[in-house]
Amino acid sequence: GGGCWARILNQNYVNGYMTSTISWNLIGSYYVGLPFYSDGLMTAAEPWSGFYDVKTPIWFTAHTTQFTSPGWKYLTHGNGVGKLPGGGSYVGLVSPEGDQLTIVIETMTHNHSLCIRPELPHYNVIPQTVIIALEGSFAKIVEMDVWYSKLGFNGAENIMFKKNDSLQFENGQAILSLNLDEVYTLTTVKTGQKGSYPDPPTSKPFPLPYKDDFEGNKLYEEPYNLVPQIGSYEVLSAGGNQFIRQTVLNTPVLWCLTAYLNKTYSIIGDVLWSDVFIEIDYEIPKTNGTDGVLIAARVDRGSCESFSARGIFFFVLQNKYILANDLARTQVITEGYITTQPGLHKLSLLLQNNTALGAIDEKGVFNSSIPKSPSHGWAAIGTDSYGLADFDNLYIAAKDEGLKRM
Repeated sequence: GGGCWARILNQNYVNGYMTSTISWNLIGSYYVGLPFYSDGLMTAAEPWSGFYDVKTPIWFTAHTTQFTSPGWKYLTHGNGVGKLPGGGSYVGLVSPEGDQLTIVIETMTHNHSLCIRPELPHYNVIPQTVIIALEGSFAKIVEMDVWYSKLGFNGAENIMFKKNDSLQFENGQAILSLNLDEVYTLTTVKTGQKGSYPDPPTSKPFPLPYKDDFEGNKLYEEPYNLVPQIGSYEVLSAGGNQFIRQTVLNTPVLWCLTAYLNKTYSIIGDVLWSDVFIEIDYEIPKTNGTDGVLIAARVDRGSCESFSARGIFFFVLQNKYILANDLARTQVITEGYITTQPGLHKLSLLLQNNTALGAIDEKGVFNSSIPKSPSHGWAAIGTDSYGLADFDNLYIAAKDEGLKRM
């Protein structure tokens, strides 16, 4: 959050001499319900509506970036860089010509500036009054512009990137009172501005019915709205028709244990979906093909928790289908034998209350009772193992439309 970002922008240099801090991501665009949702300077996770949310980190970033440029240098520790006596930190930066000065001060409290990692040792911050003493060529400064932000808690609103009255210096010194969870920028740079942005479009749920034949994509790019949790999907073309292919052939370099599962899947939609219909065409290439494919609904998790993802998963292997309550297939609901020939096939799954209906090439293969948990989650497509699989004509709809097609 903003408190974490404000603290580390200063303290990465104060504590570790790091002059660059990377925001991962610049814009958070993950589905609600996935890990790291909204982790970014702002959030834009609804391409179908255009809704976006400008978050506090973007203003805390401006406290540094609007008043410095590449080539500016930090002052030395103890002479413009350090920790405040009452908690918090300060950094001073000087332009390459030595004629401009920017000081950034933060007083983020421990519990309001926690980051995902690493663990933050406990520390205290108290209200304090500090004396800012300028020396050398900067001792002649008589005033500095002041930009101010404060995180609001317990019903108080955030104050973000507000221009305050200038801070007056006498004989190179000024007094500044600091409270908790604040950021001050004191600067000789006169070009700072907050600017403005229009009200974002209204937030809307993922649209249904939804269909995608992938003809609107550029070759080799990722398909819109499908978010791979394991594996990699890209748009290809053959015979004048575009489709998507799962391309990972072997267990990749591991980021987390999920890759050991030897399955891939890509989610789409809304984590609150419950009764839903999903349908897609698939074909398994003869060379380097996967062992089978899957479609799913009510998928409850992703990212490094994918190995324990639960939902209703409909697998189709060479001569067998399996309906399972989890991606790892440790909880099989029903299964049976089928006969499918190489080539293009259609896979359909409908969930209604505690019942699942599945079809292959528009012929029903099961009508089964399913567990009540999870009660909601994303739709998904995927493969039963690493290996190539082609998908086309994705269609997702509410249950009533699905009943007409089953």
